[in-house]
Amino acid sequence: MLKTLDKIRLDISTELNYEKRSDLGQFMTPSSIAGFMASLFDFGDMDSYRLLDAGAGIGSLSTAFLKRLEKENKKIDRVEIKAVEIDENLQDKLEEVFECYKALANNQFDVEIDVIGKDFVEYAVKHILSGSKNLFTHAILNPPYKKISSDSEHRFLLRKAGIETVNLYTAFVALGIEFLESGGQLVAIIPRSFCNGLYYRQFRDFLLSKTAIRQIHLFDTRDKAFGDDNVLQENVIIFLERDRPQNDVVISRSNDGNFKDYSAQKYSFDQIVNIGDKDNFIHIPTTSETNILELSSVCNYKLSELFIEVSTGPVVDFRVKEHIREMPEEGTVPLFYPGHFNGNTVQYPKKNWKKPNAIEFNYLTEKWLYPKGFYTVVRRFSSKEQKRRIYASVVNPDLFPETIAFGFENHLNVFHSKKRGISEFIAYGLASFLNSTSVDQNFRSFSGHTQVNVTDLRKLKYPNLDILVSLGRWAKVNENHTQEMIDEKLLTLI
Repeated sequence: MLKTLDKIRLDISTELNYEKRSDLGQFMTPSSIAGFMASLFDFGDMDSYRLLDAGAGIGSLSTAFLKRLEKENKKIDRVEIKAVEIDENLQDKLEEVFECYKALANNQFDVEIDVIGKDFVEYAVKHILSGSKNLFTHAILNPPYKKISSDSEHRFLLRKAGIETVNLYTAFVALGIEFLESGGQLVAIIPRSFCNGLYYRQFRDFLLSKTAIRQIHLFDTRDKAFGDDNVLQENVIIFLERDRPQNDVVISRSNDGNFKDYSAQKYSFDQIVNIGDKDNFIHIPTTSETNILELSSVCNYKLSELFIEVSTGPVVDFRVKEHIREMPEEGTVPLFYPGHFNGNTVQYPKKNWKKPNAIEFNYLTEKWLYPKGFYTVVRRFSSKEQKRRIYASVVNPDLFPETIAFGFENHLNVFHSKKRGISEFIAYGLASFLNSTSVDQNFRSFSGHTQVNVTDLRKLKYPNLDILVSLGRWAKVNENHTQEMIDEKLLTLI
C-alpha cells in the first residue's frame, strides 16, 4: 500500500502545475517519512481514535497512521479520520486512496473517513469560534509552507481565533493543537525556522504553553527529506502532547528519510529552552557532546553587558542609488558588501564586479555612515554548502588612511559601540570567537536557516572583555590562523 502511495505521489508531482503547488506550499510526504511520523505516537490503552490530517494531500499520513494501528494488534473498536484538503485536484485521488485502503485492510477495526474539501484555516477557525469543534486524540500534519501577509484573510481569521503567526505551517500546527483533547498527540513535519526569530515568538509562546515537546527529529542532509520535490528547506519532525507536564526531550537524527542511521538521545528541557529566555528560542543540540560554551562560566555575557551592540548594515543601496559609486573617488567613503570580505582579509576596492565600492559622504548620506574605526562584521547570509553559518571579519581603519567614515551595506551585521568603532583587540577577539566551531555548533542549535540576524547574534553568550582582548591579541599576532588554531586557542581561554 505504501509503495503504491509513493508511485501516486511521484505521478501527481509530475502532473500538477509546479507554480500551483508552490503557491499552495504543497509538498507531499514520502511513505518512509509518513511511516516514521506515525511510529512516534504513543497509543496507550484506547479503544477508539479520532485523527486530524490537515493538508492531507493523497492520504499518505492517514494511511501510515492506520497501518501503525494495525501493527499494534490491539482491540480497537473504531477509528475516525477527518482529512482536510483544499486542492480539488487531490480530493478525488484522496478518496480513491482511502477506498483502496479499505478494500485491502484486514478489518481489525471500523474506519470512518471524512474528506473535507475546504481551506483548513477557514474550516478550523469557523469551528473554534462556534464552539462546535470536535476534539481529536491525534493529529498528523505535513502543512503547507507559505508566508501569511499581515492584511490577508488568513491573518484576520487566525487573529479572531487568538493565533498570531506569519506562516501557514505554524498556523496549521497551532490550529491542530487547538483541536486536540487533553492528552492528545500531534506529529508534524515542518520547517525549523519557528525555533528562533522574533516573527515566531508568539507561536513559540503558544506551543510551549499548551503542549509538551516529546521529540524532535533532525535530518542531517537539508535536501533529502523532500528530494523528489527539490525542497531545500531544513525540516524537522516534532512530536507534541497537549496539556501534559514537560519532561526530558528526545532529540533524534538521521541523514535522510530512510532512517537507516537513526540515533536518539534525551536532553533535559532546560537544554532545549533556556530558563529565563523571554523569547523562548528552541535549541536543538547538533551533536551528542555538550558544547564547551555551555560548560564555560566565563562565556555567559550578553553583548549589552560588554557595552557592545550589533546592528544590520544601514545602507540599502537601491535607496541611495544616486550617491553610490563604482570606485572610490574624491568625496566618497568605502561602502562594504559581504563580497569585500574573504576570511581574514578585506579585498578593497574590488574591480570589475557587480557591486559598487564607495558612497558619497554628504549631509544626505551621513546618517547611514559610521565614523572611521575598528568594526567586526558578520555576513547576514551564508550558503548551505558553507562549513559554518557565521563568518566574521574585521574592518581595520589603518588600511583606509584617507577616509573619515565607512558605509556598511544591508547584507552585513555590524558590531559597534553606540554607532562608533570598538577597540582593536576586541574587534579581532570578537571575530575569532564568532568564527569558532563552538559558536557555530551553538548557533545551529537554535537556527536552522542560512540567515544570520542581529537577534540571533544577540542571543549568543559571549566571553568577558578580558578573554576577548586576549583572543584579539593572539589573532593579531597569528594573522593567518586556521580553524583548528582558533578552536584550540579559545579552549585554552575558556
